[in-house]
Amino acid sequence: MTPAVLFDVDGTLVDSNYLHVYAWQRAFADEGVRASAWQIHRCIGMDGSTLVRTLSDDAPDDVQDRLSEAHSRYYRDTAPLLAALPGARELLRRVAELGLQVVLASSAPEDELAILRKVLDCDDVIALATSSRDVDTAKPSPGIVQVALDRAGVTADRAVFVGDAVWDAHAAAGAGVDCIGLLSGGVSREELRAAGASPLFADPRDLLRHLESTRIAALAPSA
Repeated sequence: MTPAVLFDVDGTLVDSNYLHVYAWQRAFADEGVRASAWQIHRCIGMDGSTLVRTLSDDAPDDVQDRLSEAHSRYYRDTAPLLAALPGARELLRRVAELGLQVVLASSAPEDELAILRKVLDCDDVIALATSSRDVDTAKPSPGIVQVALDRAGVTADRAVFVGDAVWDAHAAAGAGVDCIGLLSGGVSREELRAAGASPLFADPRDLLRHLESTRIAALAPSA
């Protein structure tokens, strides 16, 4: 069982969270649903259907469907603005060099995940990935983390999760996996810590600089 490092992608490896906020703003505006940017941002990273229900005050199903479709359309329009966060590529490559499995434990739709993987340009070191089609309900439900563990063939004690949202920390905790938190998604240090993420780092580059002090290094076969 080669230990695995499970990575969220949006806001953790790719600077995409605020583009999601913009896309959701436009989608809600199209339907005449009032949703402030700060409210949307606090929901980024949770299950998409749950986000829509929450921010639309449980609107009719047809409205919720149109909201999701519009978000996807507006988000794709912003794809040229997507960029890997500082140190993201180097972090993934270093984790692979340590002999660990690099797993993208994402709940993004397949088409969005394909865009994110292209931005990362690290498919040669990514062992496997998950997407929204793998679970009925994504984060904060632990399902996507459990799917990633099962595919990697490891138990929770042989893995660590890296994420940027409180929903990541809750999902990891639900699966019994330790969670390292990054501030690159725009969530405060206090909120991430309260959700169970520890230790905390600014972004992937900061984590890479301190990698030897983390559970990632402790999981390395040569440790």
